Amino acid sequence: PPSLSKTWWPLQLNRDPLDGAEHSVPGIELRRQASQEEVSTVTVEDQIDRLEHSVNAFAGSVTALDERIILSKVAGWTVRDILAHLIGWNRHIVRGSQQILRGELPFYDLDPGPDYSKVNAALVREYGEVDRAALLESLAASAGELTAFLRAIDPGEWDRDFGVRHKGETLTVKSTVDDLIADYDHHRGQLEQFRAMNSTKDR
Repeated sequence: PPSLSKTWWPLQLNRDPLDGAEHSVPGIELRRQASQEEVSTVTVEDQIDRLEHSVNAFAGSVTALDERIILSKVAGWTVRDILAHLIGWNRHIVRGSQQILRGELPFYDLDPGPDYSKVNAALVREYGEVDRAALLESLAASAGELTAFLRAIDPGEWDRDFGVRHKGETLTVKSTVDDLIADYDHHRGQLEQFRAMNSTKDR
């Protein structure tokens, strides 16, 4: 299966968050308060590095869990559902970003349901494998499609305002991918907490 980078987690070892709430990741607000000069130094490759790191870390958290608990609930959703949702959003972000570059609102923002419940439910149906290895291969493949897209676009358009607004916010390719990275980090935290709780129970 395709990999994101030379450091991609070895597969052979085997916008919206799922639990329906807005989530903040520690440090995001501090980064938003950085000077415009500091912000302007961030490049597409910097974002790709962050994305790859977050995907790799998330995949590692999945493999650290007992494979038999793929259908166990984590914050109201199964491990399988979390994986399926992220596989789908990797591909949604590619298509949605293409629409942003044309000055259009991404399709998933048109009728997402409360907290994107309609979008996420459809993704779970589409990518809801029960085999962990297959899910992780799909995660790697879809994330690779997203990084390939980011490397192919004009760097000048990556953070350009094409006039797309949603709920008062300006949507750019950069901001959209930033949201996805935050989602990966949020769900990795959920899995780590779940693993820690189950490790304590087993003692």
